[in-house]
Amino acid sequence: MPKSSCPTLFFTLALACAQLTWAAEPMHFFARPANGLARTPPMGWNSWNHFGCNVSASLIERQTDAMVASGMKAAGYRYVIIDDCWQVRRDANGNIVADPKRFPEGIKAVADYVHARGLKFGIYSDAGDQTCQGRPGSRGHEYQDALHYAHWGVDYLKYDWCNTGGLDPRTAYATMSDALRASGRPIVFSLCDWGVKKPWRWGARAGGNLWRTTPDIWDAWSGRHGFSLGVLDILDRQVGLAAHAGPGHWNDPDMLEVGNGGMSNAQYRAQFSLWAILAAPLIAGNDLTHMTAATRTILTNREVIAVDQDPLGIEGHRALEDGDAEIWVKPLAGGSEAVVLLNRGTRPLSIRLDWAQLGLPGYLPLHFRDLWRHKGLPVATHHLAFEVPPTSVVMLRETPARPRASP
Repeated sequence: MPKSSCPTLFFTLALACAQLTWAAEPMHFFARPANGLARTPPMGWNSWNHFGCNVSASLIERQTDAMVASGMKAAGYRYVIIDDCWQVRRDANGNIVADPKRFPEGIKAVADYVHARGLKFGIYSDAGDQTCQGRPGSRGHEYQDALHYAHWGVDYLKYDWCNTGGLDPRTAYATMSDALRASGRPIVFSLCDWGVKKPWRWGARAGGNLWRTTPDIWDAWSGRHGFSLGVLDILDRQVGLAAHAGPGHWNDPDMLEVGNGGMSNAQYRAQFSLWAILAAPLIAGNDLTHMTAATRTILTNREVIAVDQDPLGIEGHRALEDGDAEIWVKPLAGGSEAVVLLNRGTRPLSIRLDWAQLGLPGYLPLHFRDLWRHKGLPVATHHLAFEVPPTSVVMLRETPARPRASP
C-alpha cells in the first residue's frame, strides 16, 4: 500500500518501531561502518596468560624475536600484544604514561621493534576509570589515548571492562571505536566485556572486530577457577553464536593456553582444533622463548590454521552431542568441510561420523584428511568411525571424492 494512502498508519508503525529501538538501545547508539580490518580471525600473542603484570620492553622484544624464530610468523601469527600493567599514571595534561622503569624508551620504541620484524603491535586499555589491575583506564580520555596509540604505531587494541560503574557497554565501546577511527590509523578493536552484555548482538555495530563471549580462560580442561573457566566450559558457551561471526567481526572465546603447562598435549591439540573450528582468534599466551617441540608443533600446524583462517569466515557448529562424544562441523571455501570429533571424557570412545551430520547424502563418496597425522584416509560413503582418546580430538578435512574417468 503506498505511503500516501495511509500516513497515520505508517506514522504509528514507525513510532512503535522507534520506541522498541529506544527501549533496547541508548538513543545515541547507531551502527558504525565496518573498518575493513580482521577479515580473518586475528592471530598473534598476548602477554597476560603467562606473564600477567610482569611486562617490560625487553620481554616483549624477546617474545617478538621468538615468534619469528619459532616459525610462528611464517605460519600466520602477526600481532604482539602487551596486556595490562604497562601504564602507571597520567601526566598533568592527562596523557597516559608508560612505566618508565619497564619501558625506559617508551611504547613507540617497542612498537618500532615489533614492526621492524614484520609484525604488528597491540596494546591494552579499559573502558573504566581503572584497568582490572588498577592502572589508569581510558574513561574520559578515549580520543586522547587513541591519538597516542596512533602516534606510537599501535595496530590492535584490547579494551577491557573493569571499573565501569554507570557505563553502558554499547556506547562506551562505540566511543572508543569512534576515537580509534578519528586517530587516522587502522587499529583492530577487541572488545572484552566477558560476554556479560551479549556483545555478539551489538559488537559489530559498536565498531568491534572481535568480542569476548565468556569470562577469562583457565589453563584446565574443565571446571571453574574463580572468575575463569576451563576449555570445555568455554566451548559450551559458544553454542548458538555462529550466526554473529564473519569476516571483520568474530566471536572470541579468549586466548590459547597451549604450552602453559596446565593441560596435556592432547588437550592442547584439542583446544587448538576447537578454536580453529570456531573461527576464533588464535592468540597464543605461552612463553615463546621456552617452547617444547610439541608446543611449537601445535601452534604452527598449518593445516589446522588454514581451517581457522578460511576466507568464508563461517564459525563451526556442534552437529552431534551424545554424552562425552561431540562432532563439530565448519563449512570451508571450495565446498569442503572441517570436522572435529571431540571426546570430552576420561575413557577412549568410538565416535561415528554420519554423512547426515555433514548435511550430505550418504551415497556421496568423501575423501578425508587427518589434520594432525597429516595423512589422507581411504574414500568412504555413508559413515566412518574413529577411535578418539580421552580428553582429545580427531580433526579432519572432508572433500567430495572426484569420480574416476571411464576407461
